Amino acid sequence: MAAYHYMPVVLKHHNYPGRLIAVEGLDGSGKSTQIYLAKRWLELQQLKVFFSEWNSSKLVRSATKKGKKNNLLTPTTFSLIHCTDFIDRWERQIHPLLRAGYIVLCDRYMFTAFARDAVRGCHSEWLRKVYSIASLPDMTFFFKLPLEVALSRILEGRPALKYHEAGMDLNLATDPYESFRIFQGHINDQYCAMEQEFKFVVMDATEPIEKQQEKMRKIIASKIDLPRFALHFPHR
Repeated sequence: MAAYHYMPVVLKHHNYPGRLIAVEGLDGSGKSTQIYLAKRWLELQQLKVFFSEWNSSKLVRSATKKGKKNNLLTPTTFSLIHCTDFIDRWERQIHPLLRAGYIVLCDRYMFTAFARDAVRGCHSEWLRKVYSIASLPDMTFFFKLPLEVALSRILEGRPALKYHEAGMDLNLATDPYESFRIFQGHINDQYCAMEQEFKFVVMDATEPIEKQQEKMRKIIASKIDLPRFALHFPHR
């Protein structure tokens, strides 16, 4: 049987009044802490801000939980469920608020799928195709750190790893912790391969939290006209 050849997919930026900022990185990279701190910084300036996070849509949460519990998910179905979650949030939250002139902050974006699902065997061009309904972020911060540092942060005090979290469905190793190490290593390779393609803003995730946040704020302020996103309260 002849191999199927995927046509290259060009993902596009939006032209809406709002701005879209995403953070990416391995588990343990500190990206969630940094996006939360940035969110609070913007809110304290009374700017129009909205926050969305990966795999949070109520539409598919129960299906994901059931599929994982009963080990029913193939790499493709796993990918499509996460894509359904993402597109639901894109259509109901992210897209409307970009059109309404908000700064939208995303804790993980389509690049999480591009990394994780590619490691699970999904074709990279197919992944770009199924996510092509959504626009690229204006800025994507990639919190980069050595794999062993990320692993030590995640595993510190963790009683057990979940089956899919550890990549046990990929048969990388019989030991969950070794499987997790190999799985995260492959994901990290995918992220690094995307740095240039998607022009990630690479952050040194080994630096102190305060220093990382200071850098992040300076970059955001230099690229976005923040006063334009001020909330306008009606006069009483």
